[in-house]
Amino acid sequence: MTAIYLDNNATTLVADEVLAAMTPYYREFYGNPHSAHSLGRKANEGLEQARRSVATLIGCDASEVVFTSCGTEGNALAIRGLLRGTPDRRRIVTTAVEHPSVITLLRALQSEGLIELVVVPVGGDGEIDLDAMRAAIDDTTLLVSVMLAQNETGVIHPVRAIADLAHARGALIHVDAVQAAGKIEISTRDLDADFLTISGHKFHAPKGGGALAIRRGLTLAPLWYGGGQELGLRSGTEAVPSLIGLGAAAELARSHLHTFSEVVALRDRLESSVVSMIDNVSINGAPQPRLGNTANIAFHDTAGDAIVRALDAGGICASAGAACDSGKAEPTATMKAMRKPLNVALGAVRFSLSRYTIADEIDTVVAVLPRIIREMRPLQSATR
Repeated sequence: MTAIYLDNNATTLVADEVLAAMTPYYREFYGNPHSAHSLGRKANEGLEQARRSVATLIGCDASEVVFTSCGTEGNALAIRGLLRGTPDRRRIVTTAVEHPSVITLLRALQSEGLIELVVVPVGGDGEIDLDAMRAAIDDTTLLVSVMLAQNETGVIHPVRAIADLAHARGALIHVDAVQAAGKIEISTRDLDADFLTISGHKFHAPKGGGALAIRRGLTLAPLWYGGGQELGLRSGTEAVPSLIGLGAAAELARSHLHTFSEVVALRDRLESSVVSMIDNVSINGAPQPRLGNTANIAFHDTAGDAIVRALDAGGICASAGAACDSGKAEPTATMKAMRKPLNVALGAVRFSLSRYTIADEIDTVVAVLPRIIREMRPLQSATR
């Protein structure tokens, strides 16, 4: 039985076109992209075309794109690299709903006495408190780090407004666009972002390829040293096939953005059906602007992880909160930050679609969910 995969915010399948683009770089054009011979030149040409494709997707110049292995590395390079080269400012501002690759790193830096960390709260629908953000940014602020789209709820944040607040006080802004890339139009220029991170496996590229856009004129210290690849910021021979795949996926994502309304329609169909058929449910993040593929549905008085296991037994893949939090018998940090009641937060299940999701799959989910919830609620009530 083929699984119904609705966990695309965790990772995505590699598109056929992406796999086809990568394959020659494993067996034919396998040279080191920094070698002078023909195989090296061919690998380098592919790498630079991928860089241009990524730059087009995120609205910057190719010369501003540094390849990384993933979003976590890109976030670390932006934060640690900037911190090492800017000794006179030490305040970093972020929000309570950032990805662990940002918030955990910042808390570690704070515990080491290297930064002053300010965490801005969000409201009950996941919206950033802009008044609190304005108050948090002062003349000692080095960086504001904020997600473009939240990975659990899909809430899209007002990054340009936050960038204006940061730049008015001489601070820089880092945008974690990992979840947004390939789902909404992104322009580093329009966002006025100084740094912007993406990861290919979120939009049908292979795992192991990501990018950090760095505004021209800004400098970072590298996380490690070696041969000086990627503008001296990421020494080590590039993973050419994975990055070729990243570039191919970037081109595909851009070409399919105009069809993403079809994904939105399926997501809305899922949400409206669940709300109409099952009592005591709510949509986390609504009515804020959200990614069109993301439905974070709270089944009140039910355990989200148990729902996910029941769905999985029926061949349906979803997530209880964020993939990075799987297995924890407590609400995710995002649900806590949104101050959801415990009976709501524990019942949160994330369904995340892709452009490969079809209507029949949504119909199947809608058909089985009421039974799962109906059978689960009396059992869980009895065990309380």
